[in-house]
Amino acid sequence: MKHAMVVLAAVIFTAQTPALADVLLAGAAKVEISDRNSGPEVVPCHAKALVLRKGETTVALVTVDAVAIGEIGRIDNGFLSRVRQRLERETDVPPANLIVNASHCHGTIRADVDDLVVAVVKEAVTRLAPARVGAGTAQEDRISENRRLTMKDGGEIDMRRAYALPRDEEIAKVGPIDPQVGILRLDHEDGRPLAVVYNFACHPIMDPPHKGNSADFPGHASRLLEAALGDDAVALFVQGCGGDVNPVRYKESERFPDSAPLGLKLGLTVLTAWKAIETKADGDLRLVKADLSLPRAADFRTRIESIERERSKLVEGLRPTDINFKSFLPLYIRHRMAPDVPSASRQGYLHEESLRRDELTKRDAEDRRAIDDYLRNVAAMERLTRLNVNLALLKKHHERNEREGKAAIEAEMVGLRVGPFRLLTFPGELTVTIGMDLKRRAPAPFTFVAGYTNGYLYYLPTEKQRTNTDYAQEDCDCRVAPEWRRLFDAAADELLSRL
Repeated sequence: MKHAMVVLAAVIFTAQTPALADVLLAGAAKVEISDRNSGPEVVPCHAKALVLRKGETTVALVTVDAVAIGEIGRIDNGFLSRVRQRLERETDVPPANLIVNASHCHGTIRADVDDLVVAVVKEAVTRLAPARVGAGTAQEDRISENRRLTMKDGGEIDMRRAYALPRDEEIAKVGPIDPQVGILRLDHEDGRPLAVVYNFACHPIMDPPHKGNSADFPGHASRLLEAALGDDAVALFVQGCGGDVNPVRYKESERFPDSAPLGLKLGLTVLTAWKAIETKADGDLRLVKADLSLPRAADFRTRIESIERERSKLVEGLRPTDINFKSFLPLYIRHRMAPDVPSASRQGYLHEESLRRDELTKRDAEDRRAIDDYLRNVAAMERLTRLNVNLALLKKHHERNEREGKAAIEAEMVGLRVGPFRLLTFPGELTVTIGMDLKRRAPAPFTFVAGYTNGYLYYLPTEKQRTNTDYAQEDCDCRVAPEWRRLFDAAADELLSRL
């Protein structure tokens, strides 16, 4: 039955044949999807498939080392529909039972990704075999940091390579991270590893694009896990609610960015926890779905005008100075090294000739004013840079709203249960507190949340983030109204209760 804003279409699949209902089958496969013509490679990108079957229910969980499932990157908006149609024709995976998660790495993948994903799912189907299942968690707090900074004025600014950080003295605190790793362990009947699914929240953007094509830290973590598990076992990384979580020390310029240490730490953490998970036969397999109609943002024009007013104020506030950077830097160093006597040695200031002392004192005061004005101009320039980037995002989505003219944005939510493991998925970049809050409310342990799945709706922040007055990517690169979350929470709680 269709409601005004949320349409819940829960489908719980149960086997009709008692003999088949007792056996959970699983098969996993992987294929490389890196575009090797795009430049040097750091760690290759893959598409991986885990196919699960119990009775008449078949589910395919696919992970792709790509930036998104639609909208941005090589995967276009028709990808999911095309792959679902082909799998319906060529396998027994129903369209509604395909779940595709993007790791959100910024690697470049091949143009024929449709064919590769269909092929890897079909290969996983051929490998279906009786499986044992177990779930667990691990804690990894060494590789991520929240990229939103709460300022002393109450606003929030995010950390991006696109612009500078605010001044240290303006920062009050940083946001949280979610250190929990959710783990699904699948073994063959004889105990040999079959697959491991691990869910973690963090942007895989440590390797900058100029370094080469890279699956980033999840690629390193999965490669370690697969080497350790052996026998064709497949490790599938499922991106969590990492919308406002970056790799740790992402903005540090003192060291060259490298995703390998982060991935190896994550991989070892997962491997250690995996060893402690007990598996059992006859795991349950269920899938439930909800279609949500999310309210489209209606405040773009107001927010655009607010930024434009602030930009004008900043430009008008720029101070005239008679120094440039070449003269500013030595002047700044002298005044910071010897603030009492910056323009000469101390004996020059102590000279009995008062005229000399007066000249130095006057010159120092003028220099201090010039330094302060120059630094204020630099701060304004840095603020303008942040505003310009986020203003462009607001304008982009405002123009799209005007063009599409729809009152709501459609989104697909999926709940999957495999034995004790439960996974709730949603398109777009959910911020970290949304996932943590949902897990705390979940009615069962081993419940985890994944964004970036079955579509891409850009950022989905909390209401507080969405109405932030200092502007950040999470609240500007966002298509929905602040009240979207109440609808999300209600639908998510409903689905989890059905699992």
